[in-house]
Amino acid sequence: MRRSEDWDVVIVGAGPAGLSAALVLGRARRRVLICDKGTPRNWASRQMHGFITRDGIDPREFRALAHEELARYDQVERRSATVVGVRPLAGGLGFKVKFARGSEVRSRKLLLATGVLDRLPQVPGIEKLFGTSVFQCPYCHGWEFRDRAVAVYGHGKRGFEMARAMTAWTADIVLCTDGERLTAGAQRQLQRNGIQVRTAAISKLEARSGRLKRIVFHDGDALAREALFFDTPSSEQSALSRVIGCDYGDDGGVKCGQYSSTSVPGVYAAGNITRDVQLAIVAAAEGTRAAFGINRALTREDFATRLRSPAASTRESASRPGAGRKR
Repeated sequence: MRRSEDWDVVIVGAGPAGLSAALVLGRARRRVLICDKGTPRNWASRQMHGFITRDGIDPREFRALAHEELARYDQVERRSATVVGVRPLAGGLGFKVKFARGSEVRSRKLLLATGVLDRLPQVPGIEKLFGTSVFQCPYCHGWEFRDRAVAVYGHGKRGFEMARAMTAWTADIVLCTDGERLTAGAQRQLQRNGIQVRTAAISKLEARSGRLKRIVFHDGDALAREALFFDTPSSEQSALSRVIGCDYGDDGGVKCGQYSSTSVPGVYAAGNITRDVQLAIVAAAEGTRAAFGINRALTREDFATRLRSPAASTRESASRPGAGRKR
């Protein structure tokens, strides 16, 4: 009989990556604890796009459906908790996971799906419009503003690349650099593609009926726009991957090997902290890949253990869910 606080896998983060991993691991009969601190990246979004069969769903409804599906698997538990520390156990036997409230659990494997948070540009009025007419992902919301007047906010290369990306959805684009100048070459390329550039510092965003109406500049000028897409750096929601000692790639994401394994044995990573394509469906796929890798590792470990100890194999088989039932 296992202790109630011993788990096969602890998943830190409950977005599409963590939830998808929990589903696959639950169906593989693994004991899974999902730790959810309740700070999704898409907290302001009214709709989630690009996820086949769920295009346009409210992210809150998406999470509720996921929670309902996971509730079918008794060995999967979701807990509102913030993980603040992870300590490897001696002999490579797993990890001790510590929560903000002081309690601890043991886990054989660890999946980091902690995600990131967007840093909104420091422009008055932007937060109230985030998720309705201010966005950070054109793949998520570009379709809704196709062939309409949009602005792009970004500095240097980030602004240039977001403006270039938006040409897939509309030809009416103005890049606002908020006081920074572009190189002559970049500005020339944008102008040849019909993209205007405004370098004046932004004073505020004005709204009407909860949606962007105008961008007002410090020089007194104003620009009528229906939406603004920004590209600013995002930040990791948790420092766990760095504290544990995971390697990072040149793109700033946690570096992963086969089946989403990190450089730390027994630790896996999935979702936006890997800095791959930043879409919900990709995060879900990464969580599924990680779950496959985790279950594969656990199965091989259990198989080897039973080879070394036939008696332990008999006891474990008798304690597994459903043991003793007639087949």
